[in-house]
Amino acid sequence: MFSYRHAFHAGNHADVLKHTVLVSILSHMTDKAAGLLVVDTHAGAGLYPMEIGSSTKESEVSEGLHSLRTRLQSSGETVTEALQNYLKVVGAFRGQGGSAIYPGSPFIIQHLLREQDKLKLFELHPSDIRALDGHVAQLRAGRQVAVLREDGFEGLKKFIPPTTRRGLVLMDPSYEIKSDYMRVTESISDALKRFSTGTYLIWYPIIPRPQAHSLPKNLIRLAQQVRKPWLHTTLRIKSGAVQTNTADFDPDKRPKQGGLSASGMLVINPPYTLKEALQQSLPQMVQWMGQDKQSGFTLEAGA
Repeated sequence: MFSYRHAFHAGNHADVLKHTVLVSILSHMTDKAAGLLVVDTHAGAGLYPMEIGSSTKESEVSEGLHSLRTRLQSSGETVTEALQNYLKVVGAFRGQGGSAIYPGSPFIIQHLLREQDKLKLFELHPSDIRALDGHVAQLRAGRQVAVLREDGFEGLKKFIPPTTRRGLVLMDPSYEIKSDYMRVTESISDALKRFSTGTYLIWYPIIPRPQAHSLPKNLIRLAQQVRKPWLHTTLRIKSGAVQTNTADFDPDKRPKQGGLSASGMLVINPPYTLKEALQQSLPQMVQWMGQDKQSGFTLEAGA
């Protein structure tokens, strides 16, 4: 069974990709004065210890953020603006409480929001929702941030369209059960009917499962049906099992190396600046996090 609970993989290569995209989008969207509503449908605990060998099981931060920082420092190269902005946000949480902490999406989002913006956080996992409640309480953000113990797929419906007509939705479930893939597609389909001008950011794992292979295609189809632009990017840092065709799917196939080797991001209604930012940053991600000749990235967009 595949599971991607945030606490198990905080700061890994998938987080670097996801959060670089998230920071880039938010930085653009908060340039406009009008208020912004952000909804995180699967928020997790919000903050995570980042030390290797800590209580975060199967810690992969050494393949992600640590590798990025270490190899960047040794190379002496200039980092792209998008990666620089990501590292700046993550770095703002270092040393809090006397230990290194990785901020999950809720805290990255809140860090970039302005007074006029709102954040809705959904989480159902019992231990994660307790941790999230406690972490958010420390922000003393008042009504700006709301934590809801509800199904994010369903809960999203009551917040869109936002009154300001400006909104960003982040959807990155654990994909622990196969139905998550279908629910992502159904939820985005419903959201686009309610709020076609919203920006939707969907993360997914690249694993040998037909649903994972079909998800980005289904999401692109939804964007095309409502004639909205989309952007799709993937990042691979090492060799592993790759499914290229659902007809070739082998349920017994497993990655050659442990851990997730690749992930993807699909953005509907991306800012016009995002494609160029990723064109510059993805090669550096591969350069500084890639482990073998199979590492690489893809980037495609459509209108």
